[in-house]
Amino acid sequence: MTTVLEPDIPSEPSDGPLAAPAPEDAPGVPEDGPGPSSGGRGASPDGRGGSSRAEGAGVPSAEHADAPQDAVAPQDAVAAPDGDAAGSAGGVWSGRMLLPTLGIVLVVTLLAFEAMAVGTVMPVTARDLHGLPLYGWAFSATLIASLLTTVLAGGWVDRSGPSRPLLAGLGLFVAGLAAAGAAPTMWTFIGARTLQGLGTGIAMVAVYVLIARVYAEELRPRVFAALSAAWVLPSLIGPAIGGLVAQHAGWRWVFLGLIPLVVPAAALMVPALRDVRPGEGAPRRIPASRYVAAVTVSGGAGVLLYGLQHPGLVMPVGVAVGLAALGFGLPKMLPAGTLRFRRGLPSVVLTRGLLSGAFFGMDVFIPLALTSLHRFSPVEAGVVLTLGALGWSAASQFQGRSARPRAFFARLGAVLVTAGIAGAAVAVQFGGWLAAPAWVLGGAGMGFAISSLSVLVLNESPEEEQGVNSAALQIADNLGSSLFAGASGALVAAVGTDHLGSGLAIASVLLTALAGTGVVAALRLTVRPAS
Repeated sequence: MTTVLEPDIPSEPSDGPLAAPAPEDAPGVPEDGPGPSSGGRGASPDGRGGSSRAEGAGVPSAEHADAPQDAVAPQDAVAAPDGDAAGSAGGVWSGRMLLPTLGIVLVVTLLAFEAMAVGTVMPVTARDLHGLPLYGWAFSATLIASLLTTVLAGGWVDRSGPSRPLLAGLGLFVAGLAAAGAAPTMWTFIGARTLQGLGTGIAMVAVYVLIARVYAEELRPRVFAALSAAWVLPSLIGPAIGGLVAQHAGWRWVFLGLIPLVVPAAALMVPALRDVRPGEGAPRRIPASRYVAAVTVSGGAGVLLYGLQHPGLVMPVGVAVGLAALGFGLPKMLPAGTLRFRRGLPSVVLTRGLLSGAFFGMDVFIPLALTSLHRFSPVEAGVVLTLGALGWSAASQFQGRSARPRAFFARLGAVLVTAGIAGAAVAVQFGGWLAAPAWVLGGAGMGFAISSLSVLVLNESPEEEQGVNSAALQIADNLGSSLFAGASGALVAAVGTDHLGSGLAIASVLLTALAGTGVVAALRLTVRPAS
């Protein structure tokens, strides 16, 4: 469902720099990662992307409209014959940009299809491998492994460029698919899922940096719009195809059948990868403390998830240990001041985590509410989620074509996500189909916000920090989605299945509050200019 976008989008005016005004406020990885470069992308006026550059409170964007444009440097782009930045005149679906765009979209589609299909086949897999007691770890192991490599891959990509990490990540993903398809026991299957998580974490960070190095700044919104569309088809047909394959060919082919498709996807990106060099000034080694923090964050996430899933004495102990581990490791993995709502890049990352966690937390419970409270069939409940996915894709495509500042769409998206969650929470208490328009609204909010936040992070990161900051964005996504959904599930379980409506209402209040907090963070996306 990828839409071919028109090539000439006008540049949008600047909304002020994202970089912090003083070194102590500058975004970056404290203690363990490289500091921000004064000559990096923080002065870029485009504002089209992940980290919001929209106007600060009460500061009109016209004040910065004449700032110089900071496009991708020619040496970091796939150069056209005349030496101009790649694709700046032809768009992402033409000329030299066609092959890397096809490759990136195909890779993300395959990763998305695997993520969507595995939930459908897991009950069959667990029964076949006599591993129902280990069912939850088939998902948790993937998450924890992805968190670990997302953190570590950032420094690797910054040092060596995206080429080798991307191919290595895809190689691990393929190895995990093969091992899962051939797994004789549940523990072997969990190990295979761990390999898939390791590969996915590396590949996604490398893809983000590849986009930054290959595409001119004005084309990045279109690439991220295409990535959002790449999730739509798997979200529509992934579960159904997974179920059909498992029923007629066996669950193993859900994994084995994807392997032949990864090779052409990687091959399409090879020409672009050859021309991408490491960013100048990248650190040559990762401090040992960063490795420790990465392991602590991954382990803390696993312990916290385990505690949330086990009521009784295990829950408070697991939650306490998990939160302590995250409190130790996260400040070293995220831009300085993220947990304190510091203006600029830290609030961009925080907004992304809050919106992702709130939206996907609600997305998990909508089918449960519709099937349990309103006797919807699984197909009918799936229609509501499909409508939300379509709203996401349409909004992402619209923002990719618009010349408005990226922060405008990030803030608009945060408001719509909050309204969509609140509307769906009320709707499922009274009538099932009333949730459909609310979830279209919520999906549209994600389409506006997520793509814009992604592009801004790349635009505002110096080359030597693109990998680290992309990793921080993925960490926020993974942690927000998994932990908020887990906390909501614990609330529903605590209330009990006999009072499912009340439990869902309480969980919905929590998720709406988290999305509202995302709106507050979105208001702090830019740094106020010094008076």
